[in-house]
Amino acid sequence: MRENASAEWSKVKNTGGGRQRDPKLAEVFIKELKEAESRGEWWNFMVMSLGENHTDGLTAGRFTPTACVASNDLALGMIVEAVSKSKFWLETAIFVIEDDAQNGPDHVDARRTVGLVYSPYVMRGGIVDSTMYTTVSYLRTMEMILGLPPMTQYDQLATPLYHVFTTTPTLTAYTHEDARVDLLAKNPATGEGARRSARLDFSDYDRADFDELNLILWNALKGTPMPAPVRSALLTR
Repeated sequence: MRENASAEWSKVKNTGGGRQRDPKLAEVFIKELKEAESRGEWWNFMVMSLGENHTDGLTAGRFTPTACVASNDLALGMIVEAVSKSKFWLETAIFVIEDDAQNGPDHVDARRTVGLVYSPYVMRGGIVDSTMYTTVSYLRTMEMILGLPPMTQYDQLATPLYHVFTTTPTLTAYTHEDARVDLLAKNPATGEGARRSARLDFSDYDRADFDELNLILWNALKGTPMPAPVRSALLTR
């Protein structure tokens, strides 16, 4: 990875006295991608953070949770489209996973999350893979693609995403969809959610108490009561 890449991202994130929205970060990435195409070389491995879907809760005057999540989706779509239309697409795989899956419980299991993989070698067409993968499965798969040995016993034993890939590439590019909601919608100035959100630290991602934030978001978007997190386990002897 080029040394100045992280510096440029840091500059963008701090421009204007606060966090930039994810589509702006996507624009920076796309700009660097085009520069890399002109040079004919790109990074072997890159880690990106698009964290707007953490939201600012119902903080008065901030973008609504729906707008934040939609903005995050748009940014990801912009990135995937740009890469899939670049000269590097045939040799690229994009892995997308939540950074803190345990902090977004639902009524099924507190530790499940969404995982996405984009690549010419990813199978398309509504194929269902019921294999139980973990975050470490993603790490193990990336290690194998890069020809790296496992870092620990955990990634060594993790199940790679074997059933996600095929040996026959599909070079069809992706086209992102525009947001279907108002990306500029703001939270109201009053209300219980606004009062509770005002007590949380949104100066950076993951600083707000996640139990309280989850409760605020659930009550605002799904209604009450919020179901208790379910933590299931498979035990063998």
